[in-house]
Amino acid sequence: MRFVIARYPFDLEKSEVEEKMKGVKAEPVTGASVIISRRTYPVKQVGEVITRQDRRDFTAAEVTRALTRLGFTCRDLSVPAPAPALTPLQAASALLGSPADA
Repeated sequence: MRFVIARYPFDLEKSEVEEKMKGVKAEPVTGASVIISRRTYPVKQVGEVITRQDRRDFTAAEVTRALTRLGFTCRDLSVPAPAPALTPLQAASALLGSPADA
């Protein structure tokens, strides 16, 4: 399939991407990721390997779109909202329970 990543056209097949990623150690995932051959890679790392361009030259969305069209499973790492901190009074109340629990 033909894709445009960072304003350059690429003809990629799923098997080519799998072959290029063979033996490449996956970096820690901090954002969008893709599963290739049971390994989870950051999308930007895969984009760098398959296009041989610097990661700053393309967006994660461009690579995600291309990999999804090729049939790979892509995930977006959503950062969960931190739980609100309990005040000491709320923490003690939670430990003691409510009168209805007794």
